[in-house]
Formats: sequence, structure tokens, C-alpha cells
Amino acid sequence: MAAAQRLRRLCASGQLHNGGAGLRFEVERDGVCYAAFAVRHEGVAYAYLNRCAHIGVELDWQPGQFFDAQGALLICSTHGALYDPRNGKCVAGPCKGASLAAVELSETDGFIHYSD
Repeated sequence: MAAAQRLRRLCASGQLHNGGAGLRFEVERDGVCYAAFAVRHEGVAYAYLNRCAHIGVELDWQPGQFFDAQGALLICSTHGALYDPRNGKCVAGPCKGASLAAVELSETDGFIHYSD
């Protein structure tokens, strides 16, 4: 039987800005820790495992920098794959059509929480 998911506080809501720097964190899945990140796009916070769908490298080109120059799409620093921040789907690049692995977030009472 799978263990129950735990809700963990990630940060204050005001720490994530539309198209701005993301927040790196770790999430546990099936007893293994994975690098993850959270960003805000169009007022909504999203989180994904920090692994490109193409070859599994971390996306950020500098720590916490996940968006392209326009702050519209997530970009892989290794080969430029572009991902829709709303659903993690690759919209351009060698992994077009593949998706980032989502991390469940909730935002209540001025804080963002994630489940692991």
C-alpha cells in the first residue's frame, strides 16, 4: 500500500513572481529525493521535477532561472527545449509533445504548499 502524501510548506506566496525566478526544492517520491522547482505564471504557481523530458538534465540556466527572456516559457539550458509553464508540455525542441513531471501545489492563506 502506498504511503499517504504529505503536505509541506514551500514558501510565502509573495516569493514567486510572474515570469520571475523560480524556487528550487527537493521532493520525495517512492523513497527517492528529486530536484524540483516552482514558478509563477499568469498569477498561478506551478511546480515540476527539475528534469528535462529529453535527457533528464536540470533545466535552469542559473540557479532558479527557468523562464526564457520573455518570461513566457520554461527553457532547458542544455538544448533549448521550451515548455508551457501551465502544464509542463514541451512545445518546441527535441522532446516536443513530452511533458515535465508535475509536482502538486496548493496555495492557501498566503503560502504555497507541495505534496510528496
